[in-house]
Amino acid sequence: MPIIKDRRIVEDGWTHVAPDAAALPAGDIIVPLAVWKSRKEELSARNGGLGLRLEPGEHPGEIVDDLPRFSMIALNFPNFRDGRAYSYARLLRERYGFKGEIRAVGDVGRDQIFFMARCGINAFEVKAGKSIEDALAALSDFSVTYQNAADTPLPVFRR
Repeated sequence: MPIIKDRRIVEDGWTHVAPDAAALPAGDIIVPLAVWKSRKEELSARNGGLGLRLEPGEHPGEIVDDLPRFSMIALNFPNFRDGRAYSYARLLRERYGFKGEIRAVGDVGRDQIFFMARCGINAFEVKAGKSIEDALAALSDFSVTYQNAADTPLPVFRR
């Protein structure tokens, strides 16, 4: 499945692991927080990239000490109205210094992508049935931003 990563359309090499999965697939995997907590030693010992999926209500402060173990953090947007993951992305980038991929998953629509990127999200699994090319164009909707954010630390009057 193609995704948007670093302002380009690329093939996704990651596999989402279900919360009740008995066996872990080979390669790069994204695990839910509950799986990480219950199988931390097993996951730390395996080869391949390790990503963590956070649901709304699973604050990134819970995994601060483990952040160096993850190549990627996937933040779930279960519906348009739930914006907690915007705050989580900003915390991961600015407070906790996470340099890896932060991916938006779930109900990711074109009208949100520009603002998600401002919060520090650099990869997007676009909602099924929507044009990924159109979603990519959303990253260029605005040429000037006034406020500081994770993607632009200085406000316009300081630039």
